Amino acid sequence: MSKKIAVIAGAGPAGLTAALELLRTTNVKPVIFEAEDVIGGISRTARYNGNRMDIGGHRFFSKSDTVMDWWQEILPLQGAASKDDIAIGRNVPLVDGGPDPEKTDYVMLCRSRLSRILFLRKLFDYPVSLNGDTIRNLGLWRMFKIGMSYIKVQLLPARKEKSLEDFMINRFGVELYRTFFRDYTEKVWGVPCSKISPDWGGQRIKGLSITKTVIHAVKQTFAGKKKSGAEGADIRQKNTETSLIGQFLYPKFGPGQLWETVAEKVQQQGGEIHMKAKVIGVNRSADGKHVESVVVDSGNSTETVPCDYFLSTMPVKELISAMDNGKTPMPAEVKRVAEGLVYRDFITVGLLLDKLLIKNPAKPGTPESKLKFVADNWIYVQESDVKLGRIQIFNNWSPYLVADPEKVWIGLEYFATEGDAMWRMPDKDFIQFAITELDKIDVARPEAVCDSVVFHIKKAYPAYFGTYGEFDKIREYVDPIDNLFLMGRNGMHKYNNMDHSMLAAMEVVKCIRENSADKTALWNVNSEEDYHEGKK
Repeated sequence: MSKKIAVIAGAGPAGLTAALELLRTTNVKPVIFEAEDVIGGISRTARYNGNRMDIGGHRFFSKSDTVMDWWQEILPLQGAASKDDIAIGRNVPLVDGGPDPEKTDYVMLCRSRLSRILFLRKLFDYPVSLNGDTIRNLGLWRMFKIGMSYIKVQLLPARKEKSLEDFMINRFGVELYRTFFRDYTEKVWGVPCSKISPDWGGQRIKGLSITKTVIHAVKQTFAGKKKSGAEGADIRQKNTETSLIGQFLYPKFGPGQLWETVAEKVQQQGGEIHMKAKVIGVNRSADGKHVESVVVDSGNSTETVPCDYFLSTMPVKELISAMDNGKTPMPAEVKRVAEGLVYRDFITVGLLLDKLLIKNPAKPGTPESKLKFVADNWIYVQESDVKLGRIQIFNNWSPYLVADPEKVWIGLEYFATEGDAMWRMPDKDFIQFAITELDKIDVARPEAVCDSVVFHIKKAYPAYFGTYGEFDKIREYVDPIDNLFLMGRNGMHKYNNMDHSMLAAMEVVKCIRENSADKTALWNVNSEEDYHEGKK
């Protein structure tokens, strides 16, 4: 019998995970068609003048042992300290016999997580901590209003959660929501929180609350007195809310390194990966219940590729359009919902700086106090007078992302909609615009800029407005197609983390392996509260 073929649209985390798992556990040969010229999708590593940039920032953390083990099988955890930890004398978890990042590239680092919020030109802990610094920075009157509004939502019946605004107010109170959540979230989506489905909160911050944040802070305080460094670290952190984790894994050269390594393994084991090849058509059987082939545009030509399975990570809007080729009637309602799905796009400005103005607040005598700049992985910009959404400091993700350790390599993140004024701004003008905003909020001065670059990422975020509320109509139409499986962030139109996309891909392979067309478990990834807590 000829070997079965699974065509996979997309070489991101979902597509590559599915491909490798198919090769490991089935006799199905994966053939990946990637529309762009880079591996990793949004989880790529961009390169510029010897520096590397993590597009979007990717912490390698999951409550799934399967995913954590999978990552470390591809890139084993470090057995010796990285160069920045050596320089400041910082202890990190190490594995006996693990690779030395100073001697080999194929290594996973263990990094400390620090994220903060820039508001009122001051830095606040993220998630917000009720400590002395927070009280001083906000002032007693604002803190009083935050406290009273939080008590109010705890005592009164909860709002009916019709929007993301309702979701957040129920958990944090009106004042805290307006102070630390509203402006940043509206920058991301370009619409008021009152127009966004509460599903977004349910998938991104479903377990976070003030109570959990305070309890976590107390636990960390006492834990810090008992243990520190490698002995006190809990890499798995399975009982910690995702937003509160203290460490995460990270490839030496960023997320793209892991996915590029996976791509190599896929090809070594007999899979195929075709770059700059876009699926533009999906041909089905006469009854519409089975995908028979796909049409691929490779730039200079198109070809029809027969398949036994079609695994799609392409945006749902594009998938439905590709299926609507006249051979099989497409219901008008399904077309309408697909055409009404909205995406937010992403622009990152990379700046190489001599220095930051933000002072390092680390306590004297700690390893972090020896850093030339702040220890944050990223800083959320809550300031309403700039469009800048978030600042990444790549030195703190991995020192190996930066060619010159004496420089600060940062990414300024903006959210746009393809075709709008921000998206269409020439790169030179956008860089100047970003530098001006950085100066305005007192993060860095223009004269500190040594080099710069811009990257545009289309459809980075599937939006929870538009026709999203009617997405079930699409699912009801595509699920009965027995050999079509949707997976990945855009493939499922779900704001999944990287591990969620991987778990969905593993569920797809399980369906293929067991010859099952039941896709319930696939759609339940990142929907059930503890789905990925005990996933084995």
